[in-house]
Amino acid sequence: MSPRITDPLTIGGLSIPNRLYRAPLLECAGNGPDAVETLIRELEPAAEAGAGLLFQGATVVRGEGGCAAAGMTRVHDPAFVSRLSKLTDAIDEHGSRLFVQLEHGGLRSMETWHAGYRAENPDLQQLAVSRPPPLLRAADRLGLLSYDPDVLSAEEVYELAADFGRAAERCVAAGYDGIHIAGANMGIVQQFLSPFYNRRTDEFGGSLTNRVRFLSVIHDEIRERVGDVPLVTKVPAETGSPAVVRRHLSERDAVEVCRACEAMGYDAVVPVRGSVFWDMSLIRGEFPERAWADDRFREGYEAAFGPRWRAVALANRLHATGFGFEPAWNADLCEEARRHVSIPVLCEGGVRGPEIGDLLGSAADAVGIGRPFYAEPRLPARILGNGSARVVCENCNNCTVPQAASARGVCRTPSVLTKRGELAREGAYER
Repeated sequence: MSPRITDPLTIGGLSIPNRLYRAPLLECAGNGPDAVETLIRELEPAAEAGAGLLFQGATVVRGEGGCAAAGMTRVHDPAFVSRLSKLTDAIDEHGSRLFVQLEHGGLRSMETWHAGYRAENPDLQQLAVSRPPPLLRAADRLGLLSYDPDVLSAEEVYELAADFGRAAERCVAAGYDGIHIAGANMGIVQQFLSPFYNRRTDEFGGSLTNRVRFLSVIHDEIRERVGDVPLVTKVPAETGSPAVVRRHLSERDAVEVCRACEAMGYDAVVPVRGSVFWDMSLIRGEFPERAWADDRFREGYEAAFGPRWRAVALANRLHATGFGFEPAWNADLCEEARRHVSIPVLCEGGVRGPEIGDLLGSAADAVGIGRPFYAEPRLPARILGNGSARVVCENCNNCTVPQAASARGVCRTPSVLTKRGELAREGAYER
């Protein structure tokens, strides 16, 4: 018999109250004086509404560089991380579990793509697995990106993995229930896994066995410091890559990485489809025309992309035509991974409600919802209380693009907000 969304789940010995989780999102909290309160504001409503598990979004393990987007929180400073116990206590009071997603952007960091950030930090290099691939060097020559890479030596790879371990130790001491490694979305971990980025000839390059070694070293660093804390990682399949990219991670590769992660000692995996680039293959849905045309964000777009920001918007429009919304677009990949591993497989990406029962029957041990939380912070109360409930999100993506302009991730679509208001008046968000 297939599990129900309200059934408990065990990940690495930790009991999760139910099988609905809030997928990692950008909370845009940063590290300022209001950072902890911002994280509580962003995360607590999901716990209060009944989500069994919450993943705090990409959180950078070092104090300099590595942020893939504006407003990411860093966990390099013990004094700051100790303050996060206020957040973990707040989530714990509602009976939910909270994992932190640890990240380093590598070549996708703001020092590559954000014009204003580059101007403010002219000496900041990107950490690189290898020399940037030819396509990216061409974009550099055209002025679309800016590369001054610091290619990691083997010794520096081990030191970066140790930073993941030290960050995990600080977070667990602050009360986090588990660790989530940002293994996809073009961050440094995916760059090690991907043959597009990884052209190394040492122990971390060449075969898939070698390319997955960085995940293994991260695992060992975390286990050495915090023991058997639950440890989860995303695993990418770069199937959305353009045809000109011949070297990329196939779905078969992704399944093999899942198997390797189980053998290393990871407690759960999150297989996801994407690309070798940060593009619409990750979020899918409509071109966010309203967001690009909103004058409130124009200055932010210019700061991020420079005078060519309209060309970026045009590229976004063209690429969106190839990645329309597809419900539960990672389901087939998750189902295949689940055939080959015995640890829990978590499925996210396009999960919108009614398909949850089918996913739990075949593709997943737990299901995650992401961007719809921007519209419905208390969404779990509806999903857990009504098996046929559908999110009000319209997949318009107008919540995502303004984040490049340092804006919060919130829903700004009038029709969606109207529907949310109607549901709130009906008491749909009360447990």
